[in-house]
Amino acid sequence: MFDKSGQWIHLETFDDFDNGLSDLIELWSSETATQAMKDAAFAHFKEDLEAASLEWIDNKAKSKKYAAIGQELVEFEEVLKEDTSVPAESDSKAPEAIAPKVAAKAKKKS
Repeated sequence: MFDKSGQWIHLETFDDFDNGLSDLIELWSSETATQAMKDAAFAHFKEDLEAASLEWIDNKAKSKKYAAIGQELVEFEEVLKEDTSVPAESDSKAPEAIAPKVAAKAKKKS
């Protein structure tokens, strides 16, 4: 995702995306990451995934793999939207509440 200097490292392989999604979820659960960093990582991840999906559009096996990552990203985005729509006095917006919700949704789909 980001290197030590803060530059985005483009994701290219399926393993990059699979590991990157876990890293993205951890980043959103982090108390030290800024909102700008979280937003940038999400946008870069999504952009790289779209590019990879287009690259492998003619390969059914790889397309299915990238589509699965894309579905997980959509589920993660839904959880983020749900959490931001909760009134401010609720503590369900706490960052540590995001990762378990995503993991629970992913287990339901499996």
